[in-house]
Amino acid sequence: MDKQALEDDLRLVRQAQSGDIEAVGQLFDKHYRSMFRYFYARVGQRQQAEDLAGELFTRMVHHLPTFQPTGVPFRAWLFRIAYNLTMDHFRVANGVEMEPLEKVTLLAQPEQNPVEQVERRMTGDTLHETLQTLVPEQRQVIILRFLAGLSLQETADVMERTLSAVKAMQYRGLQTMRAMLTQVEL
Repeated sequence: MDKQALEDDLRLVRQAQSGDIEAVGQLFDKHYRSMFRYFYARVGQRQQAEDLAGELFTRMVHHLPTFQPTGVPFRAWLFRIAYNLTMDHFRVANGVEMEPLEKVTLLAQPEQNPVEQVERRMTGDTLHETLQTLVPEQRQVIILRFLAGLSLQETADVMERTLSAVKAMQYRGLQTMRAMLTQVEL
């Protein structure tokens, strides 16, 4: 994330803290997509990801008055909330997996080519299954870096780890995924 984007976030945060509802909406618009992708990668279900993203922004509004710039990007602060929210979600779910709605409604989308639907679903399933083979910290790094689009430093900030530790986890995670995907292709 570039310096201008960081400054824009802090400006919007200050405006939101002063009661500017439009600034809250701009923060939502700016960060919703990456937050949704993060949740979707973690839970694998669109509706749950949307619910979690909605809850994230409710918590953001609730905790925004206490946000203090500490040198860590605002987006990293949001991802920390998202991480905690995800852990709460899995604690409540207690490991019970529900069938994703997309699997049930896959053939009910006539506007798309059926072959494309199946390929997209298989790619999503393969990615989700491969991510599940990683140790939790590697999975978190891969999701934050490649699905949510965070930089290495932002990922380190969110995970409260050193930059070198994040690089190592990313390397090992990608190596594991590469090995798993090679086996799937055979």
